[in-house]
Amino acid sequence: MPKLKTHKGAKSRFQATGTGKLMRAKCGKSHFRRRKAPRTKRMYDAMMPVSHADAPRLRKLMPYA
Repeated sequence: MPKLKTHKGAKSRFQATGTGKLMRAKCGKSHFRRRKAPRTKRMYDAMMPVSHADAPRLRKLMPYA
């Protein structure tokens, strides 16, 4: 079998944990950030798990994650 290519856009947007879960960043992190409260800005720093419905499609884009 030949090697499978990783989709570079997916590689930069998603991370795999040690248990194999895919994590994503929250949207709205960079735009209009000055008017948001510090607590709200801290909440954007956390990563969220990818939904179960979207995970199989992302697995095809990132076969080695």
